[in-house]
Amino acid sequence: MGTLAPPTTRPNFTAVPTVHETTVHESTVHETEPHGRADALLAEAQDCADRDTALRLRQQAVVLTLDLADRIARRYAGRGIDLEDLVQVGRMALVKAANGYRTGCGHGFVAYAGPTIAGEIKRHFRDCGWAVRPPRRLQEVRADLSSEQERLTHDLHRDPTTAELAEALGVAPEEVVRARECSAAYRAVSLDLPVDHDSHPVEVVARESLDIDRMLRVDSVLHALHALTERERRIVHLRFVEDRTQSEIGEVLGVSQMQVSRLLSSILAKLRHGLDETERAA
Repeated sequence: MGTLAPPTTRPNFTAVPTVHETTVHESTVHETEPHGRADALLAEAQDCADRDTALRLRQQAVVLTLDLADRIARRYAGRGIDLEDLVQVGRMALVKAANGYRTGCGHGFVAYAGPTIAGEIKRHFRDCGWAVRPPRRLQEVRADLSSEQERLTHDLHRDPTTAELAEALGVAPEEVVRARECSAAYRAVSLDLPVDHDSHPVEVVARESLDIDRMLRVDSVLHALHALTERERRIVHLRFVEDRTQSEIGEVLGVSQMQVSRLLSSILAKLRHGLDETERAA
């Protein structure tokens, strides 16, 4: 069965993608006719014996749901990472979700893909969105700190103490203190970009055109991937198909995590340029 992957290889990618640090609300979108057609296409692809036909069906399903990836990416705009990079990460995650989706379970492809996309974007923030990069463990504690503090404040009718937060998170009080320090460093990065505080992200999305005819088509993504070097395609495969972390990719390539981060940024820029060229030529 065909899967969407960098064009040099077509691996038998059968594992369901891991969902990273996400909740049900990340996939909350209105059901639309294109999304329903995507479910039907993926069901047909799953039952299709011909590899190339299955691949085309998955491509069509991704095209019909690109708006989902773009909407989720826009939710994280204005936090220190370029929106175009977030969109590219979101769309790569959408392709990954289409490869891993299996019909007959859950509530359809949109409900499955939403958390996958959000998780990939959040991980991209953990890897790239810091002025001074703290340990991953503290980044993860920081990601849960705000929601846990809000929950405890509601339950206790007062601000929770550091000890109460630590107990709820299952960490030492010192980690809560350090995670708060990380938050301060993160906010310093987030403030570098302007944010329209008068608009809710959903309202921003509602004001923007989601004309499917102007969306990036999957064949454009594959064309852009062809322009990458063999090493760059390997990095894309490791990151978005095999779900490797930057540190793990660094071990495979024999380079540091920081070098991998720079390489990924360069690859995203190349993909964006290639997609822009394709759209202008269309």
